[in-house]
Amino acid sequence: MEYKLIRLIDRPEMKEQAAAWFHEKWNVSLEAYLESMEECLTGENPVPQWYMAMEESRIIGGLGVIENDFHDRKDLTPNVCAVYTEEDKRCNGIAGALLNSVCEDMKKKGIDTLYLITDHTSFYERYGWEFFCMVQGDGESEKSRMYIHKEAENVV
Repeated sequence: MEYKLIRLIDRPEMKEQAAAWFHEKWNVSLEAYLESMEECLTGENPVPQWYMAMEESRIIGGLGVIENDFHDRKDLTPNVCAVYTEEDKRCNGIAGALLNSVCEDMKKKGIDTLYLITDHTSFYERYGWEFFCMVQGDGESEKSRMYIHKEAENVV
């Protein structure tokens, strides 16, 4: 299977398609995605950022980096959010490639520590993420798992 990883900032013409795709997957308002993606495209700050895996013109996976993914630990920032791979494309390493790519890209932007919340166990560990703590999601009755990914310093 061939696919390409792209950054929204490199393909601004994809903003509407990307916002609609993420909205469909996560049921967060289309306007919230468009607003975050517009902020990404200004290039003024390293966060937010948006990334997609593309198979020709089809988005088959994606994720974003935002300040806070709707939880009570505002000090744990920035957060990888909206990680999703289309069901018919799962188990092909797409999410892992996206996660690795976002970590590399954010490190280039001077951000070496990222967080994410999830209910998954054992998936993110495969890609260098470690369980960090439990956090309370906005409007959630149960706490969610918070993971951390910290890039190692280059040792000479």
